[in-house]
Amino acid sequence: MTKITFIGAGSLGFTSELVRDILTFPLLQDATLTLMDINPERLEFAKTAVTKIITEGKYPAKVSATLDRAEALKDADVVLTTILAGSTEVWRHDIEIPKKYGVDINVGDTRGPSGIFRFLRSINPMMDIVGDMEKYCPQAVLLNYTNPMAMLVSAIQKQTSIVTTGLCHSVQGTAMMLAEWIGAPFEEIDYTCAGINHQAWYLDYRWNGRDAYPLIHKAITEQPEIYNEEQVRNEMYLALGYYVTESSGHNSEYNWWFRKRPDLIEKYCTHGTGWNPGAYAYILKEYQHNEATWKDQVKERLAQPLSAEDLRRGHEYAAYIINALKGGEPFKFNGNVRNTHLITNLPEDACVEVPVYVDRAGFHPVHVGALPPECTLLTQLSSGIEEMTILASLVGDPTLVYRAICHDPLTASVLSLAEIKQMTNELFAQHKDYLPQFKHHKV
Repeated sequence: MTKITFIGAGSLGFTSELVRDILTFPLLQDATLTLMDINPERLEFAKTAVTKIITEGKYPAKVSATLDRAEALKDADVVLTTILAGSTEVWRHDIEIPKKYGVDINVGDTRGPSGIFRFLRSINPMMDIVGDMEKYCPQAVLLNYTNPMAMLVSAIQKQTSIVTTGLCHSVQGTAMMLAEWIGAPFEEIDYTCAGINHQAWYLDYRWNGRDAYPLIHKAITEQPEIYNEEQVRNEMYLALGYYVTESSGHNSEYNWWFRKRPDLIEKYCTHGTGWNPGAYAYILKEYQHNEATWKDQVKERLAQPLSAEDLRRGHEYAAYIINALKGGEPFKFNGNVRNTHLITNLPEDACVEVPVYVDRAGFHPVHVGALPPECTLLTQLSSGIEEMTILASLVGDPTLVYRAICHDPLTASVLSLAEIKQMTNELFAQHKDYLPQFKHHKV
């Protein structure tokens, strides 16, 4: 039997979807599924949801739930992490403090000042999990879904021998979107995508072996509804010649071009961001609404019978990866791994997102070579900032955090160095209770 442990299992929809996918593989149908969360009420709902999938799918799998992380991890084969360090009332300051200084952030979970402080808070519980894995399941594989992906995975890989990769929806999600735009069945599409998480590039995109970029270009330039669906990413493609992963809502934060003036935000970032209307206030309201109503939503969902469609396998990578690791069909995916000269013009040992093959022997990342120069400059900068932030956390130096934020493209396009220092100090003061790795919390 395979033991699969979910840390942060209270992410109810996500846990249910992963379990559904896992149990569609014959090799995994008798798995032991162990759910762990720090919220007992969410954990109980998650167990009920998973039990329902097992029962209605007539699977021989077993499920257990525990608040004890050590118990959950003992003898696990695979560990999946979907944690969030702090509630809305914690992470909202990641966005609201920079906004006060004029840095208008939309999502804030990956890079820039918001992503950096999310990382500085999240790496501590993540390393606690990894430390327990070293004690209770040292041979297990860690599949991380928690953002900021590249910084967390890179920091983990620098501090442990636990085999780790990070998984994200953006590569396959964007590839499907592009296929839809050009009218291609997704099963007829092949692509090579590489870079860093949320800033990887489709170096090659083919439909039945033929270059499909001319069709993508035609769709973007001749169909206003397609251009308007992803204004930021479409503008980036038209300028740089390669399509980038992750939504316009995210990518608008990662560069100098779209969020430095209110008129640009209105033009590019409000109506076609790929992330609701692109307004942080809307996103915050949605999160707060979900936090207030999740019990009723879950009860209603659990009351509904599951159809055959509800039990059908989806497109999340994790289930396919676990199946391959246990001796099933080898699988190719885009994963977050150490840059062991895989992308030659990104920092060595940083976390990069490249094609990876997985089988019973483990992960086999693909050597990509150099990114095109028009994609490299921005990606190098983002990766370098991430690596500086990781070093700052490892040595407990708030000045290094400030220096990393100084180089953030959006922040630097809006603020002076003195203003960046003041903003960084305010973020440290707000979050100091979550940052034990720093002996002092001021630049």
